[in-house]
Amino acid sequence: MAKIFYELRKNTNQKSTTFGKFYAHSKSVETLNTRKIASHIAGHGSVYTTDVVLGVLEKFRSCLIEMLLESKRVKIDGLGTFYATIENNGPTESEEEFSVTSCLKGLHIRFMPEQEQEMNISSREFLKKAEFVNVKTLTTNKEEEQTGE
Repeated sequence: MAKIFYELRKNTNQKSTTFGKFYAHSKSVETLNTRKIASHIAGHGSVYTTDVVLGVLEKFRSCLIEMLLESKRVKIDGLGTFYATIENNGPTESEEEFSVTSCLKGLHIRFMPEQEQEMNISSREFLKKAEFVNVKTLTTNKEEEQTGE
């Protein structure tokens, strides 16, 4: 089973109703760039070399951005849908007051995981597939090995 590493963090925001409480935060062990993920895919017995997979991934990236900038959603079956959302600086009193340059703060790429029954990777289903490991236990175990305890 896949392992998801987490660490516990204390909420230090004194204005929060959950001040002083602890929450789990995910911890990544590595970030795979496009070349590394291409190599990983090719290593799964693929007939395609790393360079071919890399080319497909690079083309996907550029086409994804192109389609999103054309107000299209991009659905990858079994994975999910990419789409764009607009972040506003705030509302205007009327349509006439609205200006793209002064009213828009950002354009974001969003992702919604596949939720069809046989390929569901929604957050609740994804949660069921993972094994969780507190990163603190990893450092504790390594320290014990080094000291011989």
